[in-house]
Amino acid sequence: MIELSDLNVRYDELIALNSVSICFDSEKTTVLIGPSGCGKSTILKSIIGLIKKESGSVTVDHKPITDENLYEYRRKMGYVIQEGGLFPHLTAEENISIMAKQIAWSDKKVKDRIEGLCDLTKLHYSVLKRYPAQLSGGQRQRVSLMRALMLDPDILLLDEPLGALDPIIRFELQNDLREIFKSLKKTVVLVTHDMGEAAFFGDKIVLMKDAEVVQKGTIIDLVKKPSSPFVSEFINAQRSPLETVQ
Repeated sequence: MIELSDLNVRYDELIALNSVSICFDSEKTTVLIGPSGCGKSTILKSIIGLIKKESGSVTVDHKPITDENLYEYRRKMGYVIQEGGLFPHLTAEENISIMAKQIAWSDKKVKDRIEGLCDLTKLHYSVLKRYPAQLSGGQRQRVSLMRALMLDPDILLLDEPLGALDPIIRFELQNDLREIFKSLKKTVVLVTHDMGEAAFFGDKIVLMKDAEVVQKGTIIDLVKKPSSPFVSEFINAQRSPLETVQ
């Protein structure tokens, strides 16, 4: 579905991506993980065209994304950022429907789609009359996901969507999100800093360091066949609470 080929991105003198090549399989969830500043979020922004590449290519369905067709491809992508990124002056319903209204969907089509998304995300329709400040963290993320899914995109890009949530709410949303990914059969690219979350979601995991890909594969590959000492160090550094008391 998506392929990055020798992608290079630079912020002034800082190398953000250094000759990164990754294939993101159709209808699968690929998780990007690694230390802060390693280039995870830059990959998402490169796919959706929020930043300019220095060289290399981004292709979707074997077609390069260019300045000329970028808007067309953006409509095929849903994008969720940490803490939702909702417009504070709009109600939840207005946030969800903003793109559909822009491309002139009828009121009935918008309402029917939102009701379907409420069922999918387990969010009561009455909540959508509230403003983002009146919603809980979990509700804001469900609304943000609904906004990303509104136009029924082929691709979902999620940048640490659960990172700011309380553990219990995060646990509930993890389970709900995995069910949603499987039922909708979307191509999902998810950024996280948590290896447990990467293992939970990822059909494939891409571990990054210093703007480069260190290893790609399943969680079993990373644990059993680490490509470098860093892979093992990164995995072992993320201890579970039970391990700390043993």
